Amino acid sequence: MKVLVPQRLKRGDLIGIISPAGPVHDLSRLESGVHYLEGLGYRTKVGRNAERRLGYLAGTDEERAEDVHAMFADRNVRGIFCARGGYGTPRLLPRIDYSLIGKNPKILLGYSDITALALAIWRKCRLVTYHGPMLAVDLAVDVNPVAEESLWKMLTSPARHATLARADESPARIQHAGSATGRLLGGNLSLLVSLLGTPYLPDFRRGLLFLEEIDEAPYRVDRMLMHLENAGILSRISGVAVGQFTRCVPGEPATPSLTLQEIMAGTAEKAGKPFLNGFPIGHEKQMVTVPIGIRARMNADEGVITLLEPATA
Repeated sequence: MKVLVPQRLKRGDLIGIISPAGPVHDLSRLESGVHYLEGLGYRTKVGRNAERRLGYLAGTDEERAEDVHAMFADRNVRGIFCARGGYGTPRLLPRIDYSLIGKNPKILLGYSDITALALAIWRKCRLVTYHGPMLAVDLAVDVNPVAEESLWKMLTSPARHATLARADESPARIQHAGSATGRLLGGNLSLLVSLLGTPYLPDFRRGLLFLEEIDEAPYRVDRMLMHLENAGILSRISGVAVGQFTRCVPGEPATPSLTLQEIMAGTAEKAGKPFLNGFPIGHEKQMVTVPIGIRARMNADEGVITLLEPATA
């Protein structure tokens, strides 16, 4: 199946806004995000159901899927930004019209719970999506300049051979040295693991796996990484880029625990592939936008991920 690379955004383009997972609890943040986009010269269209609330969901599954379909079907919409993550996109996957999406390729931006939707779209449509800032979370107030620069370079410039991300300089960042090349695939670890055994899991053969997580105890991170290993994912990939594992600490500090560093080192040893910690990918303000499905090279010795092809058309 041919890889579909969305057209880049230009000033004046219409950006659709959806809430395919959890509800926006503070609608003023959604409004602030809209003002941010409009201040940059874009037009906006808030999804019909984007402000709905149903417990921990932004409306029913039917309503949230309706907004996904409406934005992809609207030929005036050039990009789709998710308002926030939370939980809910795995519930949508059987309801999504992947044929509609494949016929109307465009930018889809989000991270965290949006991982499930993004990876399913890659699996079914081979459409490149973008793991990056969300409107009512990261683009509402106090936008981080690193995140902002990365986002707009990724979505507005078709340049290739660009440096995607540079890892921190900590001595422990290199878990396994070497260089790896492959299509960038991954996102939130919990959501990736939730796709194992389903028809929505991408083919990870020779892929460059990137991972991030939030609010999971070390033993749970260990269990999910072991799940990837036992499912054969770690044996298929070409390398691993580990991003931010925010607040992934023991629930009871006095209880004996492995550290994340020890868990990652053990996983890297078993994988035997280039494996690097410390990338600005994840739930923290300083994040880079990652194009899911684009070929890249990770040099673990230099701590750099470089794109090998344009992330937009």
